[in-house]
Amino acid sequence: MSMKKTDLDRLAGLKLDTQMRGAPIPGRFGQGAAQLPDRKEQRRLDSAAGLVPFACKLPAELAQSLREQATGHAGGINGLVAELLRKSLS
Repeated sequence: MSMKKTDLDRLAGLKLDTQMRGAPIPGRFGQGAAQLPDRKEQRRLDSAAGLVPFACKLPAELAQSLREQATGHAGGINGLVAELLRKSLS
């Protein structure tokens, strides 16, 4: 006996629901999430390392240039800005 279109759609939905329930948990919610410190812990770690927050407003083209150079820098954007400030202040 052939099935009606609605029965086929219902079974397809059940199959999809079963597949979604069996999907693995993404890393950001699983074990990997526990490895990253929360904001309070990160501030404590930064403070222990002698780091202080420093905010300033820059022109968009300068900020974009910094981001591009920071991709190849070992310390990221924080290390790059620190290095550039040291060079310019000495």
